[in-house]
Amino acid sequence: MQPIGVFDSGYGGLTVLKEITAKLPQYDYVYLGDNARAPYGTRSFESVYRYTLECVQWFFKMNCPLVILACNTASAKALRTIQQNDLPKIDPEKRVLGVIRPTTEIIGKFSKTNNVGILATNGTVQSESYLVEINKFFPDVNVFQQACPMWVPLIENNEQNSSGADYFVKEYIDSLMEKSNQIDTVLLACTHYPLIKEKITKYLPSGISIISQGEIVAKSLDDYLKHHPKIESKCSKNGKIDFYTTDSTEDFDNHAAVFYGKPVTSKHAEI
Repeated sequence: MQPIGVFDSGYGGLTVLKEITAKLPQYDYVYLGDNARAPYGTRSFESVYRYTLECVQWFFKMNCPLVILACNTASAKALRTIQQNDLPKIDPEKRVLGVIRPTTEIIGKFSKTNNVGILATNGTVQSESYLVEINKFFPDVNVFQQACPMWVPLIENNEQNSSGADYFVKEYIDSLMEKSNQIDTVLLACTHYPLIKEKITKYLPSGISIISQGEIVAKSLDDYLKHHPKIESKCSKNGKIDFYTTDSTEDFDNHAAVFYGKPVTSKHAEI
């Protein structure tokens, strides 16, 4: 068994795994949520890097030839260092990919006004990864970022349908739109946010496109495997999915079904 690893600090990456398994059901997958140390969005660069590297090494022990960081904060704060400094020492044959690059490669194609809004965690906003990466592919696009620190806690506490959630969704949307009334495309740059997409749509001006990352990452992974047959040939194909969490399996299973769209049975992972 050489499954594809999919990692997130908590539950959000399950929205990405859902799209990946829909598009590429033939492969085996291992999902790990580092729930015991979540959320990552408020932690320092050093902590996010250390936690992410420990989880990547766990995936390698699980025989994964390829690991997807289905977490924007981990992708922003840890991916490049792991790719450039750690992989050559640990195992040059293995690969670690993120969610930011596939998104920034195409985000400019959605905007007619060349004004894009980014809704993300504090950590992702502070990293400025989206500003840097979008500028590489679409130098004419203006990027406006808005940190939404209350959204992940609301979602993970199953409060996304409460009146309190409406208050914080409206507050951050209003703050984003105050930065530019020319924004016509908004990226949900956190894998939790698709769960409140309806509320986000409710408070955004009509006509604005809302982009989620799951389908983008799934298509990007499909393209990557087609263009890297050496890696693809190592990925086992039995259609099997295993779920792990660093915290309580009971809590994980109860929450995970909301993100993944179907019941989940997890095992505990010691990191």
